[in-house]
Amino acid sequence: MLEAAGLTVVEETVYRLLVGAVTASAHELAQQSELPRATLEAVLAALTGKGLASPTDHVPPQYSAVPPDVALLPRLQRRTDELDKARSTVTDLLDLYRSTRRRQDAGQLIEVITGAESLRQHLRQMQDNASHEMLWFCKAQYVAMPSGSNRAEYDALARGVRYRVLYEQAFFDDDHAVDNVIEGVQAGEIARSVPHLPLRLAVADRAIAICPLVPGGPQGSPGEPTAALVRESSLLEALTSLFERYWETAVPLDVSAAGTLTDRADAPANDPLSSTDRRILSLLVAGIADKAIASQMGLSRRTIQRHIQRMMTLAGATTRMQLAWQAARRGWL
Repeated sequence: MLEAAGLTVVEETVYRLLVGAVTASAHELAQQSELPRATLEAVLAALTGKGLASPTDHVPPQYSAVPPDVALLPRLQRRTDELDKARSTVTDLLDLYRSTRRRQDAGQLIEVITGAESLRQHLRQMQDNASHEMLWFCKAQYVAMPSGSNRAEYDALARGVRYRVLYEQAFFDDDHAVDNVIEGVQAGEIARSVPHLPLRLAVADRAIAICPLVPGGPQGSPGEPTAALVRESSLLEALTSLFERYWETAVPLDVSAAGTLTDRADAPANDPLSSTDRRILSLLVAGIADKAIASQMGLSRRTIQRHIQRMMTLAGATTRMQLAWQAARRGWL
């Protein structure tokens, strides 16, 4: 058990006998351990040299154990420090190895993943191994993970991994999509919305990414989906930069006290809109379709459209785009 502290099995046996006694002579220890006297004396000398046993000046000497916290913990700490240094060295060597191989073998940079199940496994593994941040592009009509099925996200959020997720507007038309986004935001996800996303994408710790290459799966073209697993490279940097560019212009999403999806703006005191108007406007500006807004708010689609028409009249707008512009200008958002 104490081999990690540098003790042999025999040394540990004798040290345990010493710990259980105030003092003991070599003769007494030999009887208790059933070791030959010469062997026992050699073990006591080794324990004394390692700072685990302390003999008296009497003849014959009496031995006592040095307290375990004084004798063993520093040795274990030194071993731990040595292992940390060795682990760091191995990591550096592995980075050098991978860097060298990548320059000569493109397969070390990009790995092709085929099939929805394989894609799901890689996505789960990425999230399980993530330690800092996950970046996501979420498009409508899933390929491998239906909305709400990515439970690995909640485990990662619980251990402190930051999630930044971009949803395209059409995503909210999927069944239960709004409710699933609300659950994610309440768990700590940072969500934003954009009109359209160019591709599906997941990036873990800016060190590895997955993006589908060929559509497929339940909502895509016939056949299994094919994706690329991209490791540290200029391509990965480009994908990460693409995410940041879209993130800058996206509309932030949050969950209100009432449990509905909204943007993060506060209403001014003289807001002419009702609370229902403001909730509809926030969702509208975030790019969520009338049908999804109606579903989330428990209203009919016709009622949603009446509220939007009323706000357009108040703002003097003839189009929804003009309404969004006027709402921002008037401080309604």
